Amino acid sequence: MSDIVVAEGLTKTFGTLKAVDEVSFTVKRGEIFGFLGPNGAGKTTTINLLTTLMKPTSGRGMVAGFDVQKEPQKVRERIGVLFQDLTLDRELTGWENLWIHGLIYGVPRGILKNRIRELLAFVELEDWAGSQVKKYSGGMQRRLQIAAALLHRPEILFLDEPTLGLDPQTRAHIWDYILFLQRNEKVTVFLTTHYMDEAERLCHRTAIIDHGRIIALGSPEELKRALGSEVVYVQLASKSLQETERMAESLKGCREFSRVHVVRPGEISVSAARAPEAIPKIFEKAEGLTVKIREVTYHMPTLEDVFLHLTGRKLRDEEVSGMEAVRIRHRWR
Repeated sequence: MSDIVVAEGLTKTFGTLKAVDEVSFTVKRGEIFGFLGPNGAGKTTTINLLTTLMKPTSGRGMVAGFDVQKEPQKVRERIGVLFQDLTLDRELTGWENLWIHGLIYGVPRGILKNRIRELLAFVELEDWAGSQVKKYSGGMQRRLQIAAALLHRPEILFLDEPTLGLDPQTRAHIWDYILFLQRNEKVTVFLTTHYMDEAERLCHRTAIIDHGRIIALGSPEELKRALGSEVVYVQLASKSLQETERMAESLKGCREFSRVHVVRPGEISVSAARAPEAIPKIFEKAEGLTVKIREVTYHMPTLEDVFLHLTGRKLRDEEVSGMEAVRIRHRWR
């Protein structure tokens, strides 16, 4: 299976801030590739570099065999992009939006009508084709954007947070569309998200980016196996960082735990081969330190657990970081 995307040392700086820092990875033709990270980690900037919307400060990007800097038009002809922001005209109908997008993509008029009908059926919007987009729900607008991105039959589809803010039922529908495109239409999908269930359900391989750098790459199962058999979360009664670190240091000396990490003041995560046998040791150590435990829970590792152990931050970080603020300002210039 050949590589349809190749990133080699991609770097993008905004002043003194490195939004993307020497990122290297490949995407295989026909796979769904997940790109995970918290807000401001560099996900959207990386997509902008690969889709020719931004020029890299240094490094090289190849998409569908073409250099994103030297042959941007060739790249654009072969990609579809679903942005986080709405790219539809709310005053126009769904059909009119697709017609305009198709003409922009250079789809011949004789082919475009049938293609629009096919895609409206695919995203289940035939009955809304004549309605203004401002009357669509958020999920319907997202589905119409997917249709617009597919009009010219792209080889690779870039989806930037495609289900952000959508209800569970609409998210499930969009998952079905993505899987159909990959399995039946042989479209490669590059997906950014910070929903872990989305990545685990859809992606063949996943890269995790933080502070502009790739910190892990592999299939979801490979990444979870690297963490250990089970993850135990310990909630302390106190939110004291000093007490939390003292408890964590004590647990690091136990052979039952392969990894011990301070998530935040008052919360510790540990990896254990057999959590039910290891939990009594946690209470034993706490008693010896006169530390009070409020709650202990455990489960099989998730991608979010992987990220916590690698960075100490949750993937669903609701605050806009400094890097994210720079990206937003750049977008609206």
